[in-house]
Amino acid sequence: MKEKEIRLAHGGGGQLTNELIHQVILPALGGGQDPKRLSDSATVAWPDQPAGGGKVVFTTDSFVVWPLEFPGADIGKLAVCGTLNDLAVSGAHPAAMSMALVLEEGLSIELLARVLASAGKEALQAGVRILTGDTKVVERRGEPGLVINTTGLGYPMPRAKLGFDRLEEGDRVLLSGPLGQHGLAVMIRRKGLSIASTLQSDCANLQPLAAELVSKLGPAVKWMRDPTRGGLAATLAELSDATGRSIEIAQQAMPVDPAALSAAEFLGLDLLSVANEGKLVAVVKAEASAQAVKILRQFPIARQAADIGQIGPVGELPLVEMLTRAGGRRIVQMPYGEELPRIC
Repeated sequence: MKEKEIRLAHGGGGQLTNELIHQVILPALGGGQDPKRLSDSATVAWPDQPAGGGKVVFTTDSFVVWPLEFPGADIGKLAVCGTLNDLAVSGAHPAAMSMALVLEEGLSIELLARVLASAGKEALQAGVRILTGDTKVVERRGEPGLVINTTGLGYPMPRAKLGFDRLEEGDRVLLSGPLGQHGLAVMIRRKGLSIASTLQSDCANLQPLAAELVSKLGPAVKWMRDPTRGGLAATLAELSDATGRSIEIAQQAMPVDPAALSAAEFLGLDLLSVANEGKLVAVVKAEASAQAVKILRQFPIARQAADIGQIGPVGELPLVEMLTRAGGRRIVQMPYGEELPRIC
């Protein structure tokens, strides 16, 4: 790596994050995994089970968002939803979770109780029990904070057949709703700005959306992801890199939240690169696209779901391109670092 020290940008989900994972973490811990084809969860079959049986899916994540409470959600809800979503887009139903807490000295117990109640409520609504955990208290380093680590355990959806290798030219790219609401809501609260006062985080459990898509469409659903750190730009850039295929999206087709758009323009940010915590990106067969959009729009959090583009051919230099409203073309690049630090 060119960088000699860890920077905040290494956690942004962009190019520096990829370099850290591929050049430092995976060589030490990754074993034989294909570094281009990492997903949000891992599927493991127990050795003593017959072929095709006994599979479990698990994922882990840490949440360091600041402030701990923000419009529409808090770190507790975020931790539960983030873990459930990683299982969902991997084609798994949740079974159980763990939650570990790292508390800084001086943290308000009343605030801690609120965010944990929020986490418990979200888990209860999802039908998932938080079965184990750990608590550590560390010295105060500034304004008292809280870090939450969660691990989710699940089992594969019976009709799920997801993978990078299933993508074909002509497959359609779907987006469940407007971009940037979470990252911008957090930033506005953090900075004490008065703009876009109606903007709220999109933090939500995507499990019902993913399960319904897979249940109704089966193998016609080829790939799913939630565009968190690095936003849609990072998600599609990773997909293009992993498959060697170009991807084309249309700006005109993308749903927009006027408050998020105004806030992004005011702050000089690109909505494509801003984090989301309640959005689903799916790739489906072209002939299933209309039905998939209809299925998604049944859910309140996906009323603006849309078909935004298509998968292109394999090429030596695959690109993600956006057809702009003005009729031009813009290359959508992997974000380099992190535009908005500590948003998840």
